[in-house]
Amino acid sequence: METIFALASARGKAGVAVVRLSGTLAWQAVSKLCKVPQPRQVALRRLIWDGEVLDEAVVLVFEEGASFTGEIAAELQLHGSTAVVAKVLRVLSEMEGLRLAEAGEFTRRALENGRLDLAQVEGLADLIDAETEAQRRQALRVFSGALGQRIEMWRRDMVRAAALIEATIDFADEEVPVDVTPEVRTLISRLLIALRAELAGAAAAERVRDGFEVAIVGAPNAGKSTLLNALAGREAAITSEIAGTTRDVIEVRMDIDGLAVTLLDTAGLRQSDDIVERIGIDRAIERARAADLRVFLQLHQGEVFALEPGADDIVILGKADQHASGLWAVSGKTGAGLDRLIAEISERLSKRAGSAGLLIRERHRIAMVQAIEGLECGERLLQHALEFPELVAAELRRSVRAMEVMVGRIDAESLLDEIFLSFCIGK
Repeated sequence: METIFALASARGKAGVAVVRLSGTLAWQAVSKLCKVPQPRQVALRRLIWDGEVLDEAVVLVFEEGASFTGEIAAELQLHGSTAVVAKVLRVLSEMEGLRLAEAGEFTRRALENGRLDLAQVEGLADLIDAETEAQRRQALRVFSGALGQRIEMWRRDMVRAAALIEATIDFADEEVPVDVTPEVRTLISRLLIALRAELAGAAAAERVRDGFEVAIVGAPNAGKSTLLNALAGREAAITSEIAGTTRDVIEVRMDIDGLAVTLLDTAGLRQSDDIVERIGIDRAIERARAADLRVFLQLHQGEVFALEPGADDIVILGKADQHASGLWAVSGKTGAGLDRLIAEISERLSKRAGSAGLLIRERHRIAMVQAIEGLECGERLLQHALEFPELVAAELRRSVRAMEVMVGRIDAESLLDEIFLSFCIGK
């Protein structure tokens, strides 16, 4: 492959800037600037080009198989001046055989050289984008190869089951000494239990990755917008004593105990003759129903809402300053009850996040569903294994292919451009 280079650290002024090179000419390019250090050893070198000192940099080189991409590679850790970085990149671009890397090209080479599987690539993308502690932990689990290891274990059992069935086809004219059906049935049953459990955690994993939604619901003037502002720590929503001020859904993203949460301030629920307000109320009900959790603000105890609270929703009195002490109430105006409300939201969402699996993308979920469908069909057909062994084997192979697609072994080429475009140049 061509030798590529790029700035691997963020653009702009910084203490240190890292320029990465990967490919067969990486060491040769570095040797034109300074004496090349021993592989995987750190050396401080002056970078000189045409008799001019470009910078004093920390230089590292990696042997084939020891770098992130799996290729011969090098890193130049420069002073983070925009002028220094621009000069070094310009010098590298003038060297024959080198070119600037495209977005995500280093990671793509790591995939193509077997250093990462496709699930790990997606985990790395999520790790780079992680904003909260829960997102960091989840992305790191996938990037470390946990999903790939599970898939390989499941795939091995699927291949074993398919091979046993196919043996009955290969020796159809001979007496097969052992009935393979019981072992195949055991393998399929065990796989279905494991795959269904993993699929059950897909929704929670997606919410950890994308963020939970919490809708604040109640009648007009229940204190919803004031509460949103208090939780957000800024004036995100307009507050007024005039009922019906909030017409559209207002969103505020925040971190609650390591979880990404989007708070939704919705229009007050009531009967209205105002067409615009009615549209806002309809949107409020629609978004509230779709939210992961709802906080219902009551004007008085026993208030009935147009939207029925769920078993896990929070129902609390608003405007705590207007209610007797001892009742659970919250006030965005005075801050009363905010800590308890945040703790309740955190507890409910953390419980859901705790059930998160490793299927962090929609394509993972689809592949898992396809694998389960193949196993279920194979299990049903196994009752007639002697009559239709080819069909049983075909369904098991369908499940194997679904597992292989998930880690990018087959049929993944159409996904690659889209996935790697999400990476920055230099990664």
